[in-house]
Amino acid sequence: MRLIQNMCTIAEYPAPGSAAADYCLGAAGRRLVKIAVVGASGVGKTALVVRFLTKRFIGDYERNAGNLYTRQVQIEGESLAIQVQDTPGIQVHENGLSWTEQLNRCIRWADAVVIVFSITDHKSYELIGQLHQHVQQLHPGARLPVVVVANKADLLHLKQVDPQLGLQLAGMLGCSFYEVSVSENYNDVYNAFHVLCKEVSHRQQPSSMPEKRRTSLIPRPKSPNMQDLKRRFKQALSAKVRTVTSV
Repeated sequence: MRLIQNMCTIAEYPAPGSAAADYCLGAAGRRLVKIAVVGASGVGKTALVVRFLTKRFIGDYERNAGNLYTRQVQIEGESLAIQVQDTPGIQVHENGLSWTEQLNRCIRWADAVVIVFSITDHKSYELIGQLHQHVQQLHPGARLPVVVVANKADLLHLKQVDPQLGLQLAGMLGCSFYEVSVSENYNDVYNAFHVLCKEVSHRQQPSSMPEKRRTSLIPRPKSPNMQDLKRRFKQALSAKVRTVTSV
């Protein structure tokens, strides 16, 4: 997958099908891949998104307002438009998680989701199961592709969560898992997003093979043999002439 220039941001959660959702896509009519990035506050969601889109790491960000980043990418030779929706950190209260309507709209809008936790924050790890369940509840009847990302792998001296726990939990949830250091390694970040882009792209492609098999089993009707028809017509005409002559 190759990133192409021209990235823009929209500081609004786009409604599906709205003009804002199609902003920056251009007139080429490319297929669209929409990814939402969710997780607790302070796990590095914005840094992860910016690292993927620009290959740059910026340590400090203003409070996340929920930006939408749009860019063109190449996947298996096809040019796609990818939108990555950054989301504010999920708040944890005594009664449980706080699901804002903005966050719910963002998850409903997405084709795939990245769930991020930090190995330096055990509470962010504890949210993964609830987040995954909530994502699937907002997409009834369709199992949305999800990747679990363990961030800040370079901060071993502050580690509260063994990455193996994240790997095991992701396996139980049926998700891919990536341990990354946004500050030190771009390739791992790239791979986490690439697997989602590829899976969504494959899902969007129409499945034509079964139809081809069905049609191949039905024999095509044969075209009439014009030479045979002419021969039969001449035979019938000759027989009629002989009958008239004998009379």
